[in-house]
Amino acid sequence: MSEQKNPIGIMQGRLSPPMGGRIQSFPVDTWREEFPRAREAGLACIEWVYEVDHEEANPLASEVGVVAIREAAQRSGVAVWSVCADYYMKEPLVEADGAPRPYAADHLRGLLRRAALLGVRYLVLPCVDESSLRSVAALQGLQAVLATVLPQARQAGVELHLETDLKPAVLARFLREVSHPQLRANYDIGNSASLGYDPDEELALLAPWLGSVHVKDRVLGGGTVPLGTGAANFAVCFRRFRQHHYAGPFILQAARVIGPSETALAIRNRQFVLDQIAAAESG
Repeated sequence: MSEQKNPIGIMQGRLSPPMGGRIQSFPVDTWREEFPRAREAGLACIEWVYEVDHEEANPLASEVGVVAIREAAQRSGVAVWSVCADYYMKEPLVEADGAPRPYAADHLRGLLRRAALLGVRYLVLPCVDESSLRSVAALQGLQAVLATVLPQARQAGVELHLETDLKPAVLARFLREVSHPQLRANYDIGNSASLGYDPDEELALLAPWLGSVHVKDRVLGGGTVPLGTGAANFAVCFRRFRQHHYAGPFILQAARVIGPSETALAIRNRQFVLDQIAAAESG
């Protein structure tokens, strides 16, 4: 599949039945099948999930496994350009009091090395929920950890994209202070809507560092819902993506729906994004 501006991809696991009732997890038994399903849905890429649970079964945990992923991607024409490193939600890079966790930093350096072998362009670091950055000390600790990790990220050619629940001005200030070309922001449309953030303000502040986008919808202060049924203002978001010349992928991370197959739902959600892009361009 040829690459285009703003290719549309999907979070790994969304093309398989949920495991253990979880909305997102690494699909141990069906990760290979997700590549042809993604191709059928017209998707350009899969964002790989790397988590604590099932780490031993995840092929990205070894160089041999990386070869297997690369072969599956080449056969299908569906790329793996990104990794969602959920691992660091349960094993955060810093303690709640801001103390760096050397084991987690070492683990991240190993993951970066293998991601580079796969040809991954960026790795999303979720600093939300249990790994949320709740204090100035935590931000300072993360900055210290990144100082030890970003040189390797640069050498590997893999960006680190922070996904946080920080207030937009706080995140923008943090990114400005670190000021490293390999550090950027991930924008999760649904998470920001749930927190009540204004997308006009948020995207204006984060535009210089906007690296990747997760397409999700959530209710204000609540959970994930089908695209277009929650608090997310997609029209504003996509107009601002266009205004700020965002050229990266849109990764579907939408709610699961009872009824249609995972592939049929992916087709529906891909069309939703295409409609948003078209509306932004015509407006």
